Amino acid sequence: MRNYLLSVMQPEGEAPAPEALAEIMRDLEVFHQELRAAGAWVFAGGLHAPSTATVVRPKGGDVLVTDGPYTEGKEYLGGICIVRAPDLDAALEWGRRAARASTLPIEVRPFQGEAES
Repeated sequence: MRNYLLSVMQPEGEAPAPEALAEIMRDLEVFHQELRAAGAWVFAGGLHAPSTATVVRPKGGDVLVTDGPYTEGKEYLGGICIVRAPDLDAALEWGRRAARASTLPIEVRPFQGEAES
């Protein structure tokens, strides 16, 4: 088994209406329950907006701390889910399910240094 990161790509702008957001949250909870039941659950969590970020950056033997996101873009990392899957195809299926539940694009990436079993 190998761990994969499912990155939720959140667009900038208004959040969905409260009733739509409530439905998305219910669908995500069902998705998380399916992960747990399959033994694929490792961790999941949503992130605050990039405006809450603090960047810590090495510079000339010192470390600079600045407010705000490292980069600006039309979409940002809105949440993550780490799943355990036997191969990329299985991880992509979890990514498809996450995309349906969240209604957002999901990037699926394997962790380095882990061999497929």
